Amino acid sequence: MPKKHLGQNFLFDPSILHRIVEVAGITHDDTVVEIGPGLGTLTKILAGAAKNVIAIELDFELHEKLKESLSAFDNVELICGDALKYDYETLEPFKVTANIPYYITTPIIFRLLEARKSLKSITLTIQKEVAQRIAAKPDTKEYGVLSIMVQYYGKPELKFIIPKGAFRPVPKVDSAVIHIEILKKPHVKVIDENIFFRTVKTAFGQRRKTLSNALKPLSKDIKEILISAGIEPKRRAETLSIDEFARLADLIKRAMPS
Repeated sequence: MPKKHLGQNFLFDPSILHRIVEVAGITHDDTVVEIGPGLGTLTKILAGAAKNVIAIELDFELHEKLKESLSAFDNVELICGDALKYDYETLEPFKVTANIPYYITTPIIFRLLEARKSLKSITLTIQKEVAQRIAAKPDTKEYGVLSIMVQYYGKPELKFIIPKGAFRPVPKVDSAVIHIEILKKPHVKVIDENIFFRTVKTAFGQRRKTLSNALKPLSKDIKEILISAGIEPKRRAETLSIDEFARLADLIKRAMPS
């Protein structure tokens, strides 16, 4: 019986599961981490496609059932634990492929990005609206902090939509499969990453305001800094590209007292 508090919605359609593995680009040379294997349906397909599979399941009861149902696969390591606390940094180069509970989407992506030195790609089945935000481009209502945080480190692509009726129990919203290829180096080079992300978060914190108003907490001379960056002060956060945010953040950093 799926546990609502763990956000368990199981996907059984083999054609959809095989398509997920296909867009993830899994090969026999890959180590794959699966977060929340559930009933092991995707795990078995991954085991047939990858060199090794590390399946991390939080639910102890499911973990015990998985030990039995996956016993025939000698390339699957089953772990009972919290994927948010797993030490990914100790792994050899790996890919993540998973159908995760909606409620951990943002924290698990950020946790995985912390381990990006060994991480090759992330392929997740998540809420459609969140996938759209991750892959969003400037000048769209979906574009925001999450878009830039992910696109700074990776190249996201929304691969396909999965209707809610494909899951059991049926969730309230449709899902999407998003594939994020991790970049060898960040999308842009900045002087100070903390200042870059702080600039982005401050700008979007009051996204209806013009940048000259929204960014006042960062500098009393923000209007002049925006002009120096070649950015019209009356523009709003959602109109700026990552490159423009990087240029702006560098100037804000330089204007700060040393």
